[in-house]
Amino acid sequence: MKLLYQTHSPYARKVLVFAYEAGIADDIEVVHEETSPLVRNAEVYAANPLGKVPVLLRPGEVPLFDSDVICAYLDTRHGRPPLIPAEDESRWKALRMQAIAQGLADVGISLRWETTRRPEELRFAEMREALERKLVEGYDWLERELDLNTSTGTSVVHVGHIAVATTLSWLEFRGMPDFREGRETLAMWFDEFQQRPSMRATPLSGETQDQLVDAVMR
Repeated sequence: MKLLYQTHSPYARKVLVFAYEAGIADDIEVVHEETSPLVRNAEVYAANPLGKVPVLLRPGEVPLFDSDVICAYLDTRHGRPPLIPAEDESRWKALRMQAIAQGLADVGISLRWETTRRPEELRFAEMREALERKLVEGYDWLERELDLNTSTGTSVVHVGHIAVATTLSWLEFRGMPDFREGRETLAMWFDEFQQRPSMRATPLSGETQDQLVDAVMR
């Protein structure tokens, strides 16, 4: 299998951390593909009509895209306990945790457009403030709702934990509003999760290349 990847994508990193946690990272060739809404990457568009990573290329099968779908597929490819619980309330708790993490990543990406990526004269201050409020509300929710019965020690880790950890790591990497401030439980959990081999093997790096924006600003 081949994973079209980006070293500064929270969604792509979620998939790769998932693969490490499932014990199948060695079965996947990771290929970095730089993408941006303003710069067309033909290789990625050939596999995903949205032009976004991650994309999982499988020999003889259709490509899979969207991190949720890829993680669900990878969970069928290993012999360890499932990272996406199959039944009972534990399934919905894990998927709910994944959903809040994905939403926070979406908000963070939108916020970057209103703070750094869009030309300054086109930025919308009211939208920036609204997006920042969404991040703060999401952080507070995680502080209250994070499932501490399945932390990073001997207990089972699920897809929700992976999604939350990779999203928080990306938000911190991009200098978003601080999720640690006033949230001791969340910060402690995140610092512990950061030490897992899966996280240490997949560090974030690099900058998004919005080449067309650069040309306009010049």
